[in-house]
Amino acid sequence: MDISSLKENLQSVEICLEDEESFKQNDTLHSHSTVHNGSGSPEHLKNAVDLLPSITISFNSSAENIDVSNEAENSISLDPPVDPPISDLDLMLAATYVEDARCGRHSDFKISERHLKMYHLYQNKWGQLVLYAIFGIHLLLALFEKPAVQGLEVSLWITMAIEIAILCLYLFRLAHISIFTPLTRFWSDTKHIIIFVLVALTILDMIIYVGLVESGSNAVRWSRVFRPLFAVNFPEMKQIRRSFRNLRRTFPDLINVLGLFFFCLSIFSLMGYKLFGGRGMKWVDGRPYFDTYWDSLFDMYVLVTTANNPDIMMPAYDASPYYVIFFVLFLVICFFLYMNIILAVIYNNYRKYLKNEVKKTVYSKRQQLSKAFDILAVNSSSRQIVTKERFVQLMKKIDSENKPALINVLWIILDTDGSECLDKGEFLKLADLLNVEVIEVVDRRILIQKIFPSLFFSKPSQYLCKVVKHRYFQIFFDVLTLVNAVVIGISTNSSEWDDTAEWIFLGLFLIEIILKLYVYGPKRFFLRLWNVFDFVVIGAAFIMASVEAGIGLENQSRLSLDVLLVLRVLRLVKIIGSVERFKIIVHSINKIIPSLLTYGGVVMVFYYIFAIIGVEAFQGLVKFSGYDAKEGDDLFCSNKKLNNTEFWHVQYCNNNFNNIIRAFIVMFELTVVNQWHVIAYGFASVTNSWARLYFVVFHQICVIVVLNIFTAFVLEVFILEYSANRGHFESQVEKKIQDIGLSIRRRRRSCNSAESQEDLVVTDSENSEEDGGASGSSTAARTEGDNTDGEAGVDPYTFTSNIADKTDVRFLISKRVKNVEVLLQKMFEKELDVEELGPNIVNLDQDLEDERSFYNNRNFSSWNL
Repeated sequence: MDISSLKENLQSVEICLEDEESFKQNDTLHSHSTVHNGSGSPEHLKNAVDLLPSITISFNSSAENIDVSNEAENSISLDPPVDPPISDLDLMLAATYVEDARCGRHSDFKISERHLKMYHLYQNKWGQLVLYAIFGIHLLLALFEKPAVQGLEVSLWITMAIEIAILCLYLFRLAHISIFTPLTRFWSDTKHIIIFVLVALTILDMIIYVGLVESGSNAVRWSRVFRPLFAVNFPEMKQIRRSFRNLRRTFPDLINVLGLFFFCLSIFSLMGYKLFGGRGMKWVDGRPYFDTYWDSLFDMYVLVTTANNPDIMMPAYDASPYYVIFFVLFLVICFFLYMNIILAVIYNNYRKYLKNEVKKTVYSKRQQLSKAFDILAVNSSSRQIVTKERFVQLMKKIDSENKPALINVLWIILDTDGSECLDKGEFLKLADLLNVEVIEVVDRRILIQKIFPSLFFSKPSQYLCKVVKHRYFQIFFDVLTLVNAVVIGISTNSSEWDDTAEWIFLGLFLIEIILKLYVYGPKRFFLRLWNVFDFVVIGAAFIMASVEAGIGLENQSRLSLDVLLVLRVLRLVKIIGSVERFKIIVHSINKIIPSLLTYGGVVMVFYYIFAIIGVEAFQGLVKFSGYDAKEGDDLFCSNKKLNNTEFWHVQYCNNNFNNIIRAFIVMFELTVVNQWHVIAYGFASVTNSWARLYFVVFHQICVIVVLNIFTAFVLEVFILEYSANRGHFESQVEKKIQDIGLSIRRRRRSCNSAESQEDLVVTDSENSEEDGGASGSSTAARTEGDNTDGEAGVDPYTFTSNIADKTDVRFLISKRVKNVEVLLQKMFEKELDVEELGPNIVNLDQDLEDERSFYNNRNFSSWNL
């Protein structure tokens, strides 16, 4: 060691200790070099941490040299950081921030124990389930209100009373929010203002409606179209609200393209009107061909949807084959070109705004965790860290059921450098880690293994278990399922052998279920969805077939049995999912399913609004009364204006708006597009031509915009899943679990092992359940008396590197995504720096001009698309 630098260190020691009587000048001084934090006061000496090696210094005032020996051989000895007790309020606050980060919420509450308890009460899952039930009841009131579904109509006063009670519950929920939210934030939140306005408008409409009904006048419940907006504007519906915000932001850019599209459509319609109008050509139903410009405009718009192709062309084509050139040019420009440009604009803009939203959510999550870290952190050698003791307290506060073994595994994954403390970068991964599904397995013995161990471990039983667990056992029944599907397909109503074949297949499938129940046990068997499906379908089919054979069934009852028998063929989906080349598609579908709740919710909002408008505008104008009547009021869907219309000839009388259920069916038919113009022409015939505008607006919003956005989302999910299956994408948590030496495949256990030696990580819960997971049931598992949290007399929060020998905690990292929030973050979070916190997020639902400046300031739109 350089003498001059050592003298400087000794001078620092002297400065720190000059007020202490313990510093004395001797021939030999034994000390530890100490670095203080810049303050010479004695109380700072208590918090100083050794950063230099432990050394022995021989100092002689008469000598020129200093002898130094390094006792620790260049190792660094760190004194444990001071860890003062943390208050209950601080611990509760930190736990709240972590929970909000994990759930994707934005913490917005007053900081006090009372307000935190009110906040937790509001976030209680049972309260949220009650709120969802209230939303459902509110929407379902339309079933019982006039015009009600047949047989469900109730008194006006009953539905009014129920709706008033629902409105009071909405206000109570808002009042609950106002208790723990700062008033300035509460009243600046647009969602709360919208709900108050909707309540006021609904009450006003109810008063007006009751007054008109009681006076004998015609009345319209116009406030019913607002009912879906209540659900959208509560915090629990953040995903649907986010989709609406992004829809609204997408419209300005979309309007430019739509403007050019309608301009092109108008020009072609004008050309068609001049080319074909007034030349004596007629439609199949006798209407004049291109009779007016507005008729031409509507027919050409329908042609863009391809619903009337080639019907619209045929009268002109019959007159002259050269007229085909007009329709070909129109389809090339307006359909193949403009429709795809519209899709591209929607995809590009919606994805951009969705990215910004997700980035904002990720920043909010990290800022929540940062706040929790600041509360829990202690000083250690001029840096902030979270000690293990405080981490354990935090995890217990988040969930008192967390076991020491689980907490230790979480700690080891987070503590990447093995320093026995967490810095901010490590702590920021806590929310992702908590979102990994974790189970703890202690005793994996099945029931028959506990009751009759000698029977279960007998040689015939063990051989049977080996056969059932073999892959060829599953392959055999997969092939049997395929053969069953072929037999169902080739059988006819006159076949006499199909009943016998059904009994054979039923018997074999029952044997499969019984053998699996014996080998895996009921608990493990019913963990898998396909096993539940098989048990229900095969069991019900066997019972109904037995009843049919015993007492006979009518044809209507036989239909139920036939449905159950056909449902067995759905087992083929499981076979497809096991083929390597189909896995990407099947996994993509699995990932898309959670998002259906979000985009399905958006579509349902528009469905409900348009259905209510349709019911109020078109109810009673079209009725279904059969098509065999020779004369009377039942002809032409009970409306003579439909005589000689295509609507009547194709028998569309059931496509009406006489109640909310029928209206929803019409909305779905319009979404599918085919023949939608026939429905539009039908209702225009019984009202006026402006009725077609209702159907065009619905098509623009739900088909052109919403469905194209869903298409864009499906493309993103497929690309993400394809990349993940090629090994290019892994979450940070999965990477860390791999880094600590845990293999994907289970390890072989020795013959004498009494417990399962599976790896802690299983990347596919479907495969692990019966293959990897079954090994523990073939031998005696860990007994109930074993200490799963550590050996006797050992601190349960002390861990060695051999995790598998110390705990039965198992990580299940499923390929399925449980909610759309996690999927969105996987799609975009990898484009952020690991520890980037971003600008301060005031409100996740911020929806103002400030948000535009927020994005511009952060240059969000510069991400690569």
